[in-house]
Amino acid sequence: MGNAKGGSPKRPGATRGTARNPKAGETAERSKADARTKTPGAARNSKNRRFAAALRHHRESAAHGFVRLFVEPLQSVMTALVIAIALALPTALYVLVASVQQMGGDLDASARITVFLHRDATASTIETLRSKWAADAEIADLEYIPAATALEDFKAHSGFGDVLDLLDENPLPPVLLVNPAGKPDAEQIAALAARLEGDPRVDSAQLDMLWLKRLNSILTTGRQVAFALAAVLALGVLLIIGNTIRLAVESRREEILVVKLVGGTDAFVRRPFLYNGLWYGASGGLLSWVMVALGCWWLNISVERLAALYQSQLALVNPGIVELAALVCGGALLGVLGAWLAVGRHVAAIEP
Repeated sequence: MGNAKGGSPKRPGATRGTARNPKAGETAERSKADARTKTPGAARNSKNRRFAAALRHHRESAAHGFVRLFVEPLQSVMTALVIAIALALPTALYVLVASVQQMGGDLDASARITVFLHRDATASTIETLRSKWAADAEIADLEYIPAATALEDFKAHSGFGDVLDLLDENPLPPVLLVNPAGKPDAEQIAALAARLEGDPRVDSAQLDMLWLKRLNSILTTGRQVAFALAAVLALGVLLIIGNTIRLAVESRREEILVVKLVGGTDAFVRRPFLYNGLWYGASGGLLSWVMVALGCWWLNISVERLAALYQSQLALVNPGIVELAALVCGGALLGVLGAWLAVGRHVAAIEP
């Protein structure tokens, strides 16, 4: 009779359970919704824990790498000294180029244009020309030397004073010494000299461009040599640090095997060696700055005496805070890169 109406028979237990707890379905659905709500938070907490663990390992690796410099002091000092010498050579060349560039007030005197006026120029004509050029934006200042003053200076310095006294008239013209504004290059100074020479009151404008071109060529070549030397020696620093880290990896092979057996990844194993390379490079950069600073201090007195004999003001530029930061950061970067190249291949080859 239960199947008389063609329907399927109901299970009595299920019917009674639903009747006893009508909110059972709603509770199950709410539990599922709570589980879905908690899942993103749990994922975020897991990421935060992993990030905190990685940060803690970075701090421990950095501290352990710094301590290892003092655990093996002889090896650390020798490695740092080799890196320091490699970094100090291009730095010293850079200091020399910068010192020559600042010689004589950064070549202001060499950039002076000597303008010879016509001998028959009147005082009013010269004063008008001086006023016109004083308002020129390309001219910093100018100095007027009368013809009589020029003749007296020539008598005093040439040694032909008696001969010049026999002349009926002064053969020298009045002169204007023009200093260009700012720090123009050789082409800009030549263009200014040509423009001044085009004035009808000017006889000629003289500029020793050959000296400027030679000195600029020497400075350009010196900078290029410094960059090339820095690139070659940077490669040497990479090889030095890479070889040092490779030896450290081989000496700790058993320790690396144990770490990998308990689930340590290559990144986990690699991290302490990267910090070792960082500290090697940074200490080498610091020592190179000290070496260059001491060398400049030791040579500066002799260089100033030598420059005084040639009536020059050459003095070595002492490396400052900017050079210190560049050497330390550059050495640290080379250290990390060299350690990365060495440890990546060797750690991956060590498998339990």
